[in-house]
Order: sequence, then structure tokens, then C-alpha cells
Amino acid sequence: MYFKFKPILKQTLWGGERIIPFKHLDSQLDHVGESWEISGVEGSESIVAEGEKAGKCLGQLVDEMRDKLVGRDNYQRFGNEFPLLIKLIDAKRDLSIQVHPDDDVARRHGKDHGKTEMWYLMDSDPDARLRCGLSRQITPEEYKQHVADDTICDVVAEYSVKAGDCFFLPAGRIHSIGAGCFLTEIQQTSDTTYRIYDFKRRDKNGQLRPLHTHEAAESIDYRVESDYQTHYEPLQNEPVELVRCPQFTVTRYDLTEPMTIDYSDLDSFVIFICTEGEGRLTIDGDTIDIHAGDTLLLPATTQQATAEGTLQLLETYV
Repeated sequence: MYFKFKPILKQTLWGGERIIPFKHLDSQLDHVGESWEISGVEGSESIVAEGEKAGKCLGQLVDEMRDKLVGRDNYQRFGNEFPLLIKLIDAKRDLSIQVHPDDDVARRHGKDHGKTEMWYLMDSDPDARLRCGLSRQITPEEYKQHVADDTICDVVAEYSVKAGDCFFLPAGRIHSIGAGCFLTEIQQTSDTTYRIYDFKRRDKNGQLRPLHTHEAAESIDYRVESDYQTHYEPLQNEPVELVRCPQFTVTRYDLTEPMTIDYSDLDSFVIFICTEGEGRLTIDGDTIDIHAGDTLLLPATTQQATAEGTLQLLETYV
């Protein structure tokens, strides 16, 4: 058993033109910045695209299947809320400098959850860059001054990026996706973002987008690290763990030969995101063709999955 969902396409001020052809969609939308692949966010819930559950939203699936879908511990922890949000992001222009709160700060501001996330870069522009983490120590007051005088970018670390690069962004880490980046984002189910700086851009109505300077100051983790990139050794036909944190675990598979993955001892759903190539997945006897741009949800009852073909997969679970 597996579930495939209809993508939720989001047109944005900074969006590009990569997502629709990458996913082989019949759509004339332009400036698509995001495809929400799997979402339980209220107002943007994923709808099952095919099979006997077609037309049902993700929340209904969780309510009907409960621990059989998400796992016993996850159902006790999250109830009927699906815990992860999976996106594809295509930035034709820089996104704003922003930060996400942790759970405690989010709740103080009336939100259910904070947002810890990760990025995995796909086929991006040769000059693609992004910002992640503070480059030097600053105080909350210095932060506010940098925002006021348009110099906040001077204290945020910047990286040139390419396909396969990975960044982990715990809640509180200041960041910005730069022009030319095409990536997969895996995150807690939350749409809470505090915008710090937006390059004085105006929206389609000619208005400056609002900033959240106070909320961001309360959310930022002001600790400085020497390197914010997640480094790993890329291996073929072996699992390579990229991130393990309380919110999710993400593993990369770069396959040129068949591989069977045993899930009999895992008490969680599993999500596969195909970032490159094509092949087939056999999930407890059910076989489906898969290619770059596909995202599948496997229920917690899954015993094993076999992948065949030449493809790259991200596997994530809680």
C-alpha cells in the first residue's frame, strides 16, 4: 500500500518555472515557487490522487487509519495531525531573510508548533547561493540595528551550492534560499515564518511585505557555528543518513542496482521523494513506477520496499 497526492502549487513573488516540468504536470501556472507534496497544514491539505482513497484529504487518512498510517508512538504524540510537511522549492529570486520559532516560542505567539527543517539541493543554477546561520556573534539589539540599516545580510553566512548539498535548519537558525536554488524541503508541519528582511521588495499591489522584527528577535538562536552545511560521503547503493533529529530522520539512496529496505521494526510512516532518475518501487507486493518529482507516502504497516532503477531517493520518517 502507498499513497500519492495531488501537488499543491504555490505561486510566489520569487517563484520560477522548474517545478511544473520537473513533475511533468499539465499546468500553465507561472512563478510557481513551491509544490507542497505532502501537507496536513489547515487550508492546504493534500488530497489523495489515485487508488481507493482518491479524493480523501491527508487528515481523513490519519483519522481513519491512525497508528496504521503514522505509527503507534507518532499517533500518541501528534494525534490526527500529520507531523511533516514536504515541499519542492524553486527560487528564481532571493527569498526573504527569515527565521522559524521553536515550539515554545511558537506557542507563546498562539501557534501550535515551531519549525525545524532541512534542505536538499537538486539541479540548481551554477551560481546558486543560499544563506544559513549567523557568520559572527551579534546581540539582539545589534540584530535590530542591522535590520534597520539594511545590513543584516552582512552577518549571515553565505554558501555557493550544487545538487546534493544538504543543510539542517533547527528552529531559530536565520536563513534565506537564494536565487537559482532548486531544492527539497522537509519540515515540521507548520507555516510559521518570521520575515526579517525582504530587500525592500514590493508585492503585486506595490506594497512592502510586512516584517516580523520583534517575533524574529525572540526566535533567533544567536549562537555562531563555523560551518552550517551538513557534510556527508555520497555512496552508491548504500543508505547514507543525512539528518537525525527529534522531528525527522532523512536518508539518501543513490541507486544503480536493486535494493530492499526492511521496515518491519519501524513504528512510523515512510516518505520517499525521488530527486533524480527513474525506476520502480515494490511495496509489500504493490509495484509503482517512480521518477524524479514523485513523492510517495508509505503507511506504518509497511514491511519492506524494493527500489529498482537508476534513481536518487530521499527517505524520511519520524
